[in-house]
Amino acid sequence: MNSDKLSRRLECVASYIPKESTLADIGSDHAYLPCYCVKQGIASFAVAGEVVKGPYLSALSHVKELDLEKQIQVRQGDGLEVISQGEVDCITIAGMGGSLITSILENGKEKLPGVKRLILQPNVGSIHIRKWCQKNNWEIIAEQILEEDGKIYEVIVADYVLKHPEKLSAPELLMGPFLIREKSNVFQQKWNAEVKQWKSILQKLNEASETKELEEKKNELKTKIAYVEEVLS
Repeated sequence: MNSDKLSRRLECVASYIPKESTLADIGSDHAYLPCYCVKQGIASFAVAGEVVKGPYLSALSHVKELDLEKQIQVRQGDGLEVISQGEVDCITIAGMGGSLITSILENGKEKLPGVKRLILQPNVGSIHIRKWCQKNNWEIIAEQILEEDGKIYEVIVADYVLKHPEKLSAPELLMGPFLIREKSNVFQQKWNAEVKQWKSILQKLNEASETKELEEKKNELKTKIAYVEEVLS
């Protein structure tokens, strides 16, 4: 992967960035995504944010090597602290857990006015993102699920709306409203594997000594299994 040829998951993220966007890529690693978007004319300006020193220096070096320093600013900082309010209209956060992505958005809420689109690619825990979007007036307008190098990734695209978006059902929060409708092979593969794992955990819990916490955990697993099996059937 490089700034000319992205991985499939980052290609998918890039495909939802509106043309001529001002972009912030949080957790940018080598800044491949911002460099690609500027070179392809997708973004007119980009901030590559990175909290860890090694990747931050790699991103700086990569942007300099491509002579893109006028259009891409590499900044070291935690989450959305690398941008000012109103500086960008599109934010991408890819390659982290869903709970970490939502904590970045929640902790940087004051930076979000003026941002029109979020493109989020959680490795796990996409339910956290959907719940956060619903609570904070971000309407999910598209979702993709794809497999790359033996791993399954989801991409969630949300636009800011003035009123609360339509309430998602519990299965939609868990599995994704658009993904449920599409029921792709990758989607079925993912959720069949999840159900198998949950049933295995449930079997072990059934053998353990009964406690209130254990009962709650078992009920939670049974509910999730029921949701998934209903959708897949």
